[in-house]
Amino acid sequence: MILDAKDLHKSFGDSRVLKGVSLKVGKGESIAIMGASGEGKTTLLHILGTLEAHDSGSLHILGKEPLNAPLIRSKHFGFIFQSHNLLEDFSLLENVLMPIRIARKNIKLYLPKARELLKRVGLNQHENSPAKVLSGGEKQRGAIARALINDPDIILADEPTGNLDNQNSKVIYELLMGLKDLGKSIIIATHDENLSALADKLYILRDGTLKEMK
Repeated sequence: MILDAKDLHKSFGDSRVLKGVSLKVGKGESIAIMGASGEGKTTLLHILGTLEAHDSGSLHILGKEPLNAPLIRSKHFGFIFQSHNLLEDFSLLENVLMPIRIARKNIKLYLPKARELLKRVGLNQHENSPAKVLSGGEKQRGAIARALINDPDIILADEPTGNLDNQNSKVIYELLMGLKDLGKSIIIATHDENLSALADKLYILRDGTLKEMK
């Protein structure tokens, strides 16, 4: 099991966001989590990705507790956000390599891989373009390449098609689902029914609890 979360609870003040959420994710498995705005989908993804601490319950990544959260994130997780979070004045190639820079690894060793990832998402011709000149769909494809640079086991995607039109959304669908062929596990928080329909399993988060639908 790649990820095993049991009985997760999370509150913000008097507001209980998660009330005993459990989730298991296997290697190469895709999971979609749907729910209304404010139900805690982003909070759940942040906890699963060790960006945020849970109040109680347990979380195991590859059978181990994530005691060193920054190391676990850099080694096992790739993140894709609705707003892509690219640095606008940096080139696309520099953005893809940013996790390597943050981890203080040798940038030159990862240049061939970064270029191969940009080719995979159809953006190799834009590697030297600053992110600010790219379209929304291109930025999100660049964010997918960036999420893969560390060869993570798990991709966490928070509303990855939320700001995209139908045509660009379809491209993102294909790229995300294609990651399963690389052995990546994918957890997607989304309102997009077309995207969730492609996942192996669908969960609904409502009133702090998670229910499997398929």
